[in-house]
Amino acid sequence: MSMQLRSRSVRFGIAAAALGLVAGSAAAVSAAGGGGAARHGSGGSSGLIHEELSGYEEAPLALSTTGHGTFRAMVTDAGIEYRLTYADTVGTVSQAHIHFGAVGQTGGISVFLCTNLGNGPAGTQACPAAGEVTGTIVPADVIGPASQGIAATEYDELLAAIRAGTAYVNVHSSTYGPGEIRGQIESGHEGHH
Repeated sequence: MSMQLRSRSVRFGIAAAALGLVAGSAAAVSAAGGGGAARHGSGGSSGLIHEELSGYEEAPLALSTTGHGTFRAMVTDAGIEYRLTYADTVGTVSQAHIHFGAVGQTGGISVFLCTNLGNGPAGTQACPAAGEVTGTIVPADVIGPASQGIAATEYDELLAAIRAGTAYVNVHSSTYGPGEIRGQIESGHEGHH
């Protein structure tokens, strides 16, 4: 085989492999319900979430804090498998929740993710000073907020709020009791604000 033909074959093989990788990645993202262009979920039965948490998203006042975190989850009709990570908070972490509220709104608690205050439902895990909290949210974990139209165990209402972009994750601390870092949840949103 001539050098020119061999070089052309190698370039063709590399190009074919790259196209296969891109096609496989696109199929995986599509199957997971994510996508770079879509900010809101399609209303389907599942969605991949990856949100960044910061003080800049706190409400009613944004905060300048060293704290940061991520919330990753797979949302399905049966449950929400999640992983919350956070670090460098100014205050000692006291609790973390999913709240019912739109961007810029403060809303009631829908689900406890962790607490060190003894105020969560039985079985609520303790919050580490920094690190990771994982679990699966099922209907029994939804506690409300009744004052905003979500009764205890109304998991479908929590899903509707998430799919509408009106739920958020909030990590509270001893310095910032109402919340130090926050991230709006958007089903099917792979990325951050």
